[in-house]
Amino acid sequence: MRSKLLFYLCLFALPAMAQTYVLDTVRDKYPFVNWKANTIKMAEDSPAFKKLFHKLDTIAKGGEENLHIFHIGGSHIQADIYSNRLRSYLQTMSPTSKGQRGFIYPYSIAKTNNPGNYRVKFDGEWKGYRCSVRKDSVAWGLSGVTAVFKDTISNVKLKVNGNNYHENMYDFNKIRIFYDNWSTDYEISFKQDSIISEVKEDKKAHFIEYTLNTTVDEVEFCIRKVENVENAEFLMMGIELMNENKGIEYTSIGVNGGSFSYYDRCKYFEDQLMLYTPDLFIVSIGTNDAYHPDFNPDSYKTYYTDLIKMVQKANPDCAVLLTVPNDSYYKKKFPNPRTRVAEKIIYEVAKEQKMAVWDFYEIMGGFNSSQSWYTHKLMPRDRIHFTVMGYRIKADLLLEALAHSWENELQLEPNSILTQIINE
Repeated sequence: MRSKLLFYLCLFALPAMAQTYVLDTVRDKYPFVNWKANTIKMAEDSPAFKKLFHKLDTIAKGGEENLHIFHIGGSHIQADIYSNRLRSYLQTMSPTSKGQRGFIYPYSIAKTNNPGNYRVKFDGEWKGYRCSVRKDSVAWGLSGVTAVFKDTISNVKLKVNGNNYHENMYDFNKIRIFYDNWSTDYEISFKQDSIISEVKEDKKAHFIEYTLNTTVDEVEFCIRKVENVENAEFLMMGIELMNENKGIEYTSIGVNGGSFSYYDRCKYFEDQLMLYTPDLFIVSIGTNDAYHPDFNPDSYKTYYTDLIKMVQKANPDCAVLLTVPNDSYYKKKFPNPRTRVAEKIIYEVAKEQKMAVWDFYEIMGGFNSSQSWYTHKLMPRDRIHFTVMGYRIKADLLLEALAHSWENELQLEPNSILTQIINE
């Protein structure tokens, strides 16, 4: 546990760095990586991906479109290192590509690692619950994390721009707070109440939405107990930062230890997902599913299929990209053979559902390749997570694969899209 804590502290203590594309400088340095395997497989057979690439192309050429990407996973996505790198690439590829920041979770109040690209400050005593912790039991929503407050008052401050690749990336004039609004034990107020021009509430998806009369990049609100009843509590399930920008919105949903079975515990996951119309849904769940010896391939396939059907319920035309988990070690001692089983299932699901696959397991080098990544300082000792450079390589690989698939589908000049994105 201590080594894992130090790992996260090292990740988030690093200063912001320019977003320099790294693949051109590392291919010869890491010959154990299967660079030729870096493709999006079966996208050409999916009508949803054809539609996605046309929409992306409109934005890349300066046209106005709304395009929403969801990326769901475990600790790799909670850390939001490689997902944020992709977000930054796509949102800066043209003058019309930057959408809103969108859904986030203030992980700090749940006593777990917060991404460095936005800041959360708070006071008062909160207790965090994750859907991935078996003993935890609470109401969860889209994030899979809920922080519970039972005291009298807490002030929470959010700053949307933190340690990012670009300064002042985001602002917002509307904020949604997802919480247990079936209860009236607590109320939410803002430090500057005068900036609130409209308030709406949704009892099904459990959020309250505040429209601001100005655009800001930080906000402070107060959670205050107003009813002195036994077992009063406030459940924080997520926050959404919104504006009127068209462009690309990239929502990352990650919880440390997250697996399909754990996300299935989130009672309000589907209700909150139905608020959106995802154009691309990237599934990076699987490392934790395949980690344990009791891995059940049939259940894994069922969970995968059910998630795709849920996404298609939100948008029948959504492109779904299934990413094969990275090679990893079990208990830091043994290369995990079960990832190969998960890989096989993912291909089966993709063919049956007409979805695409990004096989990062094959790209890494296959079975026991994590040892080479560790030896070359691209993974820490656990050989499950990645170092900052490892995550940068992973992000740039996925960007390259998406760009090439996009170029092939629209019969564009090879590397034209990739060159535009990395040079912006």
